[in-house]
Amino acid sequence: MSANQDRVVSGLISDRDLSRIREAVCIQAEKVYDSCKEKDCIEDAKVIFKRPQAVQRIINAAINVKCRRAEVLDVFIDVEPVPFKRGFYTVDVKFFIRVTLDFFIPNGTGPAGTTIVTKQGLVVFDKKVILFGSEGNVKIFKSKFVEHDIDTQIKSHLQQDNLPIAKVEVAEPICLNARIQDILDKLFDDHCCDQLPRAIVDAIDDGDDDVEFGAELDDRHGGQFPTRRVVATIGLFSIIKLVRFVQLLIPAFDFCVPNKQCVAATEENPCDLFDTIEFPVDEFFPPQIRDFPGAAAEQKKLLAHMED
Repeated sequence: MSANQDRVVSGLISDRDLSRIREAVCIQAEKVYDSCKEKDCIEDAKVIFKRPQAVQRIINAAINVKCRRAEVLDVFIDVEPVPFKRGFYTVDVKFFIRVTLDFFIPNGTGPAGTTIVTKQGLVVFDKKVILFGSEGNVKIFKSKFVEHDIDTQIKSHLQQDNLPIAKVEVAEPICLNARIQDILDKLFDDHCCDQLPRAIVDAIDDGDDDVEFGAELDDRHGGQFPTRRVVATIGLFSIIKLVRFVQLLIPAFDFCVPNKQCVAATEENPCDLFDTIEFPVDEFFPPQIRDFPGAAAEQKKLLAHMED
């Protein structure tokens, strides 16, 4: 923070600002009791499809598959106390990752005699960590304001029980690889979408428009019998933490009042806002490696890794 005449505004703090502390304020906040960062390489995870029988025709006929992108749809979390270890909890995390795949089918009309068919699938990844979450023997309830009626105060508005609250922060996953694998298992377990949450299944595009194309492959490539499957390798960065609502006493300068006006374009003259935007030179002339932030350092790391 920095001093602005008689007020302290957001920014770096100086020694002079410390003398402007006005009061000690009691606030309720989420205190992080423990956390960990994870860097997971999910290797050769099976891809589940919404309509496995229709997609199986494409898998059997494809000569190659590439993973275009990956996205975390949802995360399920469960917290349980660790027996005989007071204050510690197991955090079970289940990631639902949607992957977009491009299948290359031979004898098509595309480049090099192939047709590219795009399908979406799902990768499920489970992990378990142990974190310290402390102990608490209170339950926090909150009311919900209802105008001209009795405020809602029921157990469904329980804000926190005796267990800590688990939170998972996850970056966009990196789809490292995808490949078609021959099924060598004597007992092949074909995971069905019926076992997955309905909201997750609905978020997968099943591609009804290429049903006829898939039917044409039955005669040439053995129909729907699962002889091959798709596996994907995904890189995932996440932070897992346990928090609790606590009351903290902190020094306060003042209320945080914005000190600048909002910038907006008016309907009368929308070009005023456009005039403030600089010409996007980098869009027309992409920066070279020496001008790209951090690119040179990353190149050195990659070269050093290859030499090792």
